Amino acid sequence: MIPLLGVGPRNNLNRVICDLIASSKIQLTICTPYFNLPVAVTREINRALKRGVQVDIIIGDKTANDFFIDPDEPFKVISALPYLYEISLRRFAHKHQKAIAQNRLNVHLWKHGDNTFHLKGIWVDQRYTLLTGNNLNPRAFNLDLENALLIDDPQGQWSETREAEIAHLMRNTQRVNQYDELDTLANYPEGVRKFLKRVSRVRVERLLYRIL
Repeated sequence: MIPLLGVGPRNNLNRVICDLIASSKIQLTICTPYFNLPVAVTREINRALKRGVQVDIIIGDKTANDFFIDPDEPFKVISALPYLYEISLRRFAHKHQKAIAQNRLNVHLWKHGDNTFHLKGIWVDQRYTLLTGNNLNPRAFNLDLENALLIDDPQGQWSETREAEIAHLMRNTQRVNQYDELDTLANYPEGVRKFLKRVSRVRVERLLYRIL
């Protein structure tokens, strides 16, 4: 078990996260509460898919997001965040629809009553487990002080526990089979639609990447 610490761009924890994904040969599982991945992480996931790695991403449904506000409540700018994350996820799923259809990429949306989803972690090839508070987003990679524990289990001594944990996480998920199963702007609450129409796509992406 290896403790890790990182703060600021190009820190050791960031490098370990990217190296872990890059090392995957058979299976890669990622948990993140916000689908707003750093460019370096997205790049390594894309490369893993090209290598033939099976990639599973577990993410909260937008209604299980910390920032989700009931559409019947007064609109607040912060309440647009879950929809921005869904837009980002839909774009990613669209790009990789072929891999989704071939079951090489599995996007699992977690939803369980009124509970929120805030899990983070990486599992690689039934050997490596990264336990971390890192949200795998640009803010975590560039601004926040983050820590993690990397478990290297070459003998598979922890495999049963690991598989049970992942199975438990999957229990309240639904797989995205087609990218267009995810909502679009037309389906969003009026306040969210008005806000997103006022800002350009470039400004939205800049906001997501630099701050959130």
